[in-house]
Formats: sequence, C-alpha cells, structure tokens
Amino acid sequence: MTIETCAPAAMPGDGPSELRSNPRPEFMRGLVASLPVTAGFVPFALVLGAQAGQKGLSALETPLMTGLNFAGGSEFAAIGLWTSPPHLALITAVTLMVNSRHLLMGAALAPFLKALPKRRVLPALFLMCDESWAMALADARSRKTFSLAHYMGVALPMWLAWIAFTTLGALVGPVLGDVETLGFDMAFPAIFLVLLRGMWTSFRAARPWLVSLAVAATGHLLAPGAWTVAAGAIAGLTTAWLWAAPRKTGAAA
Repeated sequence: MTIETCAPAAMPGDGPSELRSNPRPEFMRGLVASLPVTAGFVPFALVLGAQAGQKGLSALETPLMTGLNFAGGSEFAAIGLWTSPPHLALITAVTLMVNSRHLLMGAALAPFLKALPKRRVLPALFLMCDESWAMALADARSRKTFSLAHYMGVALPMWLAWIAFTTLGALVGPVLGDVETLGFDMAFPAIFLVLLRGMWTSFRAARPWLVSLAVAATGHLLAPGAWTVAAGAIAGLTTAWLWAAPRKTGAAA
C-alpha cells in the first residue's frame, strides 16, 4: 500500500490543493507526530510478545495475531485465556467484546470521513487503534478536516512497530521469564494519560469519560474480566447522550 494510494482524492473542503496533490508532507507530519507514541509501543509490545511466546505461540504465529488483530487490549485478553488446546469460542467472544469500543471510535470519526471515498477509508481504518484514533480525531477537530495521508503517517508506523516488537518479544520471552516484573507494562497506561491530556477540553466534556472509568473500575473490582471494557464504553456513551439531550432541547426552544 503506497502513500499515494491512501491519500484522499481532491475534494472541496479537504485542505489546500497542494496537500491533495502531494500527500507526502501530510504523511510526514503524521509520522513525526506518531514517533513518541510509537516508541511507547515498544515495551508494551515486548510484554505481549513474551507472554505469547511463553504460551507456546511461535515467532510466526505471534505477528499473524498482532498484525491481523491490531488491538492490544483484546490480544492481552486472548493470551491470558490461551490454553492447549485453546478454547476458540471463548477467545473469539472476549475479543469481540473488548474490540466493541471500535464501534464508538468509528462513530466519532464518521462526520469527518463521510466526504472521502470508502474504497480508501475502509482499508485505512484497518490500522486504527486507540492511539492513532485519538491523534487523528484531535487533528481533524483542530484543522476542521480529516487528512487521510496524515492518519496513515500516524497509524502505519504504529502497526509496523507493534508487529516487529511483539515478534521480538516472542523470540526472547522464553529466555527472559516474566517480563512484567521489569515494569514494561506501565507503558500502556502512561500512553493513555498523555493522549487523554491532549484531548481534554473541560471538566463538563470529560464527565462521560469519568463515568466510563468508574463503571469499568468498579466492574473490575467486583468481577474482573473483559466485559468491563464494554460496560465502561456503553456507560460513557449513554451518559454522553443523556447529558447532551437537554442541551439540544433547550437550543430548539
């Protein structure tokens, strides 16, 4: 997949004409912006790869999993449930549950994507993860337009780094033992704290986030499991809708 293939066609309201005809500057802008977050992927990917290797996945099977299902949370859940032989129905159900948040992420991007051709948008969204989504959404809101080339500059390095370092983790994991004792797993919450800080606008706007966090954390304390991710997402979405409804009613009046 080349940069030019992923670039949006020339359309009204889609940025300066020189960026539409030459997507390279936008791609490079996304690439530069992605570097700190991509670097944060490294220890997290090593932990996942090491755990996969210790569960018996080979250096070929691990990158197939991480490349085809580019979603760290569901991959950690799948590896945690992995047995020999694996319970495929259970792993599939948990993966779908954890990845259900992508429905909400896609809905948030939809207003910015509706003018772009689906033949380019849909393959590009295969590379979407929490971090690339957050960065792309923040950029689209600030610039009032969605740059597909910028998004690819953000998402593609993350995807490649994820595959490369989970593979490396699978190779060295059996030698290192329990890599979580080294504290590598702290990279994941650290990345999200930085992303949330960049998306912060006000306490009022953050209330659905806080409700989502409270529901997911309470569920984890009472009955740990992958279901808490979906519960938190649904709670946040419902809260946002309920708090938005009176404001719309008032505006109509």
